[in-house]
Parts: sequence; structure tokens; C-alpha cells
Amino acid sequence: MATSRVITWEVSESKGIETAWTELGADALRARGRAVGTTPQPYWISYELDTADGFVTRRLQVVAESAEGVRTLDLRHDGAGRWTANGERLPDVEGALDCDLGLCPLTNTMPVLRHGLHSAPGEREFLMAWVSVPDLAVTPSRQTYTHLRPGLVRFVSGDFRSDIAFDDDGFVKDYPGLATRFGRS
Repeated sequence: MATSRVITWEVSESKGIETAWTELGADALRARGRAVGTTPQPYWISYELDTADGFVTRRLQVVAESAEGVRTLDLRHDGAGRWTANGERLPDVEGALDCDLGLCPLTNTMPVLRHGLHSAPGEREFLMAWVSVPDLAVTPSRQTYTHLRPGLVRFVSGDFRSDIAFDDDGFVKDYPGLATRFGRS
């Protein structure tokens, strides 16, 4: 049985806000969200995320609106490691299990839940299909998640490092340098 939650973050990196409507099952996550940011330029984002068993991304659909117009992305994973963006193959991210929507704290949930890193010791390296915002370009991103203690996971990608606080369900509470959750949502 899926648990539904609405979570809102202040996204300091974009000087904006994001709200996600989530359905968390024992082995899958579905969400839809809206974000508004003012950095690197004013933009609106709408997204829908669907994962398969093991919290593996199945599909991420994104619409971004900015002064440069409207962009759309239909990012799909076939379950065997192959990705497409708007129907075009993405060989650079082949083998990745997860998407990572830029400036979106929700997409840190999937790898953490899959490996229980918010509650149990471990360290995992991942290749992500990283989506930049607001241009929606998809590029490979190597990321490492390390359990520090229950509810605290170190995130490292390139020269960037942050110790992220997660709640018991695996959702970001505080991501220093990126986002902080409002209230008790």
C-alpha cells in the first residue's frame, strides 16, 4: 500500500520553492512536482516521476518555462540500462538506474531507498542521468552516497560535497547548499 505525502522545500540554490506530491510504496515511488526558481534565470518547472521495482527510474517527464520559451523532456529508462530523451538514445548514461533532476531534492530519494543508506551503513557509487535546469539537457553524473549515521548521508559529485539529512521514509529534510524542507510536510 502506497503512502501519500506532500512535501515542500525552500530551494536556496535556485532562490525558489518546490512542492512534490508523492506516493511511496514498498519498492516504488511516484511523484509529481512543481518548482519555481529565479537562478540561474526565472523559470517554472513541472515534472512527473515514475519508478519501477527497486526505485529504478522508469520515466521522468519535465516541462520548463523561462524567458527562452517552453522546453519539454520525456526521459525514459527501459529497465535494462538504456535511456532515451524525447525518443533519442542517450549512450552516455547507459547503465544508470536513476535520473537526477537538477535543483530537485526529491530525486536523491531513489538511490538512498534502494540501498537503505538513510538507515544502515554503506557506501555506493552511481551513474546518474542528470537533468540540468532550466535547459533540460541530460548528461552523465557520477555520484557517491555514504551513510554517516541514521538519517544522514554524505553526497559527493566531483568537487561538490554535502551531508544530507533524510527522514525515516527516505525524503530529504535538509540538503545544505541546495534545499530545506518547510515544516513537518
